Amino acid sequence: MKTIASFKVNHNILQKGMYISRIDGDVVTYDVRMKRPNNEENDYLQNAAMHSFEHLFATYARNTKYSENIIYIGPMGCRTGFYFLVRDVISHQEALDLLKESFKFISNFEGKIPGTNKIECGNYREHDLEGAKSIAKDMLEVLKDWTVEKMQYEE
Repeated sequence: MKTIASFKVNHNILQKGMYISRIDGDVVTYDVRMKRPNNEENDYLQNAAMHSFEHLFATYARNTKYSENIIYIGPMGCRTGFYFLVRDVISHQEALDLLKESFKFISNFEGKIPGTNKIECGNYREHDLEGAKSIAKDMLEVLKDWTVEKMQYEE
């Protein structure tokens, strides 16, 4: 079998940030890397915090003017980040700005996390709002000076 594109990225040098993972037709996949892969500290996204982050990120982004062009928001199985898929009518700069807005929303969120009752969620008991807020605050710091030019993987 062919090696898929995400397995061709050198995870030994990959740092936190936002990267253009691939473009397929009119779909852009962003790699939102929140933890350094294979790090010595064994520091990965914790499931409950990642789950809450996903609910808040997806809810916020899908309630913006870009909602019709957001395809998918979800965590990576390795627990080092999220995939963010959008139609290419959203520019790379707009996607970056939307990420920052979403993360600011999450970092300041108070109240009940959307979609966290038994009818709406398949694992409604496993949530961590404070953990999600911590992830968002960390990523806001990482992305504060991020630019479209930085969205290319290092070789």
